[in-house]
Amino acid sequence: MHLSGHRDVKRPIRVKLGGTVLAIVRLENGRQVRAKLHQISVSGGVLHMEKPLHEGIPIEVIFHLSTTTIRTQARALFPMWATQGYLQPFEFQKLPEGDRDHLQADLDTLLRASVATVVSQDDPQDESLTPISSNA
Repeated sequence: MHLSGHRDVKRPIRVKLGGTVLAIVRLENGRQVRAKLHQISVSGGVLHMEKPLHEGIPIEVIFHLSTTTIRTQARALFPMWATQGYLQPFEFQKLPEGDRDHLQADLDTLLRASVATVVSQDDPQDESLTPISSNA
């Protein structure tokens, strides 16, 4: 099925960090929420959070990965329930080109060091995000 206006765009490589990187999410009202970075790419990522955020709200995401500190605007996407808390996807809205280049270099370094796992570009669904039936 081909969606009208949908272009086949290659997704950036996503690196699974499994919550090893701490992040701060700043809401519009100034409130800060702690989270763990579950997955990251140069287009966005997935946070592991205690409570979900509403889809579409603007947020500021702050985290430090290797040599790069990212502090940028993002948009919360639809959250998913996890066994302990929620997985909260987000997409960067205003990631400056220099930060994007530094983030890509850090992700490449992680991949070369085999510290992280690449989420397959062929499979848009990460196995850790797949709902588990109650019959299992």
